[in-house]
Amino acid sequence: MIKNENSEKSDKEAKVLAQHIRMSVFKARRVIDQIRGRSYEETLMILELMPYRASYPILKLVYSAAANASNNMGLNEADLFISKAEINGGAIMKKLRPRARGRSYMIKKTTCHIKIVLKEKSKI
Repeated sequence: MIKNENSEKSDKEAKVLAQHIRMSVFKARRVIDQIRGRSYEETLMILELMPYRASYPILKLVYSAAANASNNMGLNEADLFISKAEINGGAIMKKLRPRARGRSYMIKKTTCHIKIVLKEKSKI
């Protein structure tokens, strides 16, 4: 589920929140740490060339945030940068796997919530 949040402040920013993404928090943080603070175009190049599975949902979120910024707020995509990117743990799906002698082991499938905020570079 993807939620788009837009705030009307003096600093225009485009926010995107994706919830219940089926991947580990630690694996997604490895990708997010590489793009935090970089420009939009540089982020796209980095995410497209990364060999990690976690980079694809993050790439889709960055595209979505940039589309929100250009369509809803009238910002130029070339002037955007990743001002905030965070990953939080989500719900854990649990199921039992049958084992020998009537026992069972727990299988935990972790999810995460990804939040990305794009801001416009200040023109000084």
